[in-house]
This record gives sequence, structure tokens and C-alpha cells, in this order.
Amino acid sequence: MTILVTGCAGFIGAHVSQALLSRGEHVVGIDNLDAYYDPRLKQARLDRLLAPFGTAFRFEPMDITDKDGLAALFASEPAITRIVHLAAQAGVRHSLVDPYAYVSANVLGQVTLLEGARRLPRLDHLVFASSSSVYGLNRSLPFREGDRVDMPSSLYAATKRSAELISHAYGHLFALRQTGLRFFTVYGPWGRPDMAYYAFARAIVAGEPITLYEGEGLARDFTYIDDVCEGVLRVLDTVPLSAHPFRLLNIGNHRSEPVALMVSLLEAALGRRALIRRSPRPPTDIEATWASVEAIGDIAGWAPRTRLAEGIARFATWFREFHAT
Repeated sequence: MTILVTGCAGFIGAHVSQALLSRGEHVVGIDNLDAYYDPRLKQARLDRLLAPFGTAFRFEPMDITDKDGLAALFASEPAITRIVHLAAQAGVRHSLVDPYAYVSANVLGQVTLLEGARRLPRLDHLVFASSSSVYGLNRSLPFREGDRVDMPSSLYAATKRSAELISHAYGHLFALRQTGLRFFTVYGPWGRPDMAYYAFARAIVAGEPITLYEGEGLARDFTYIDDVCEGVLRVLDTVPLSAHPFRLLNIGNHRSEPVALMVSLLEAALGRRALIRRSPRPPTDIEATWASVEAIGDIAGWAPRTRLAEGIARFATWFREFHAT
């Protein structure tokens, strides 16, 4: 089977690509190695795919909005049967700084990929990344797929919801079978340096202060990367029925845990106390997230397994090793 993975040098994309290759799939990966965070980390993830798997992995440096490049790639790989679309402009707060990058990657990129994908003769399933951010100002916990998602708290959230709606239209118009996955705070080794747990680890080790937002209810549904990978592959292998070609599923740890707990676990794993300063929560950030995962369990037989203490300990081990080199 030939599977296209977009954003293959990203955090989730690299892990998913490795998991697919390890089970014997042929993977075509694209990534533009964007400089939103250090491209050297992205290249290091990519190197773990290029060397060990040989010709089973084909990498093409490409932007997801490059319609001519994608058309040429699809023409050269007509046997693509499945797509895992993870390329996106990430980062909630950065959408205040460069909104155009989010509209380009997350909206135009979705259209560009779907336009090419609907012409692939053997494609039977496209899985794409959405986000828990789409739940926006919804205060009903846990978040369920049927909840309102028309009150985004950031442009990032608005672009991810737009991508969902665009995919729904393509499912309706072209019978393109798709599953959108709403990821909840994915963390672990080889993670994104802009995410809080990674930035906190760097600050703790360096003896620099970290910022915690005020309020007793600040909590996140922290989801470990290995669990996420298993979930993505299970969903990818569970193709929607042609009569119902589009669906949306949460993929989370089904626990809303205090950010302060995550900090204390980092302190224990890294052997240093954090220097904490308090700040008001910015309007882009919601107070708490919590995923209902009944639907993905029913459809794909998936459930999270990794507790936060275990996942943070694994991340800390990797963090020390990676930043010691």
C-alpha cells in the first residue's frame, strides 16, 4: 500500500510515518520544513525516516499549497490509496502575529490537497488533522463531536474549523471518504518546542522562569504521542462507508488534568524546581479541554493508555538525551 503523509517532518507526521513504514507500507512524505520553529529538529526527525527505511520512504520538499507540485507528485504516484494530511500552520497564539500563514496553510492547503486527492484513481480514505481548538468558547465538558463549534477563540481555531467544512463539502460532492481527527494537546519525545510542556522543560533546565496563567481551572487533555499514532493508524484502516463518507472524531486522553500538575511532573523528571510567574490568560487560550473518546472507540477500537506521569517521564528522558548532543 502507498500512503501519502503530509507534514512528514512534523511532530505527529514523523511518528505516523515511522509507524507506517515499520509495518511495511510505502510512504510518500511531503514537508516544506517551515521555520516557524527550528527546522533542524524537523530535519532530525526526517533523518530517522530517510536512513533506516531506504526506498520504502520517498521524501519530497513541498508546500501543501503548491498545486502544480502536488499534481506532479500524484501523477508520479498513482498507486496512492490513502492519505494522512497533517501539514498545517500550528500555534494558537502565533495566529495573532501572522494570520495570513494560517489561512494559506490551513484553508488553501486543504483545498489544494483535496483537489488533487479527488482525482487519485485508487484513493479510498483520507485522514486529516483538525484540532480541539475548534470547540472554542464551548463550556460543556467533555467536548463531544456533536457540540457547537461556531464560537472560535482564535483565528487558528477558525481555520481548522474551515478545513473541516471544506472536507465535508468534498465528501458530499465527490464521495471522497474522509475522517477528521480533533487532536487534544499531543505531547512526547520529538515534540514541538513551541508547546508549553517543551518550553517549560527548557526553562526549568536553564533556571529561567516559566509563565503559568492565572486561574484554578487551567487544564488540558494531554495525549501521549504513541497513543495518538496508534489511533491514527486504527482510524486510517477503518474506512468510512460510501453512504457516509465524512466523519469527525476526537482523539484525546479522556482526562482534563491541571497544567500545574504537568509542571510538577516535569520538575520531578528533570530534577529541578521551576521558577513560576503568574500572568492573565490570553483571550486566544481556553480554560480547559477534555475529550470524549467514545466515538473513536466504537468506530476504530481505540482507547488511550498512557498516563501523564509516564508520558512526561519518557519525554524528559528524550529531552535530556537530545539536548545533550
